[in-house]
Amino acid sequence: MAAYPPSAYDEDDARPVPLDDQFLPPDVLPEGEVYDWFRRGVSLLEGGDSAAAVVLLSRVAEAEPRSRSVREALARSQFDSGRYAEAVQSFAWIIEQNPADDYAQFGLGLASAKTGDLQGAVEHLALAAAMRPDVNHYSIALRGARAALAANRR
Repeated sequence: MAAYPPSAYDEDDARPVPLDDQFLPPDVLPEGEVYDWFRRGVSLLEGGDSAAAVVLLSRVAEAEPRSRSVREALARSQFDSGRYAEAVQSFAWIIEQNPADDYAQFGLGLASAKTGDLQGAVEHLALAAAMRPDVNHYSIALRGARAALAANRR
């Protein structure tokens, strides 16, 4: 949502005129280099403010569209803020770059389950669990997705 100053109306006082980025408060705009934005976005995510992290990390992804670590942080923040379809796209991008990324397979599986694609969820969670059998929560998530898929087939 755009911010509007009290006097930012056109002649008929009917429609507010949006402010440019230059008029937004300094705490809204990212400061520093792209890496600083990334660190701030990850800090927001880790601090539980995933919605704010999505906004900032989306800007970072625009500036660094080929960065895997940026996409992972963006995907995590999208998932944590309930933007599951967007998280599916972000995790899928990571897998396109590196199909052997077990964490991205896991994330795509979880996000797919949240969007109702239980078959896709099982496939990606099975890959993650096979790649890293030592990671217990991969297997637990896979069992849950398989159970949900079986229940839906009844």
